[in-house]
Amino acid sequence: MTDLPGLGRLNDGVVIDTARLRLRLYRESDLDVFADMHADALTMQYIGEGKTLTRAESWRFLAAGLGHWALRGYGMLAVTHRETGEVLGRAGFYHPEGWPGFEVGWLFHRKHWGRGYATEAAAAALEYAFTTLGKEHVVSFIRRDNQASIRVAEKIGERFEAEIELLGAPALVYGIHRP
Repeated sequence: MTDLPGLGRLNDGVVIDTARLRLRLYRESDLDVFADMHADALTMQYIGEGKTLTRAESWRFLAAGLGHWALRGYGMLAVTHRETGEVLGRAGFYHPEGWPGFEVGWLFHRKHWGRGYATEAAAAALEYAFTTLGKEHVVSFIRRDNQASIRVAEKIGERFEAEIELLGAPALVYGIHRP
């Protein structure tokens, strides 16, 4: 039998609550929202290679995200509004094989921008990384022109550390050490 360190967390569910948000594992029912979000060129301009995703690619993204939890014991989470249950976006962790650091990241559907959700979700995820996962250093990789994400990183306490090439383009490294 293969050792899957995060499988217990998958079976038990992972939930992080904030004042307004609930971060939880992906569900198949999230596909419509994620497919719509991933199909928007403005939303995706700074993510990965800056390309939109098809519905099928969005489904594979959700499946891979759950696989990340199963294999690593952490990963991205769907961010929902606590009162309405509406899926707003995603936040959490990314550190697949070959990735240059343990990353906290966020992405929200454009209709939810400007409401502080990214900062609230990223701060909650960061606290989880330090307290539950025991991480000593967390980074965010941000494209130079993504001023909104730079502001979120700074609001959660991350500071500029370096510039690297990531996925064939320059990326700023913002990071924070465990308090």
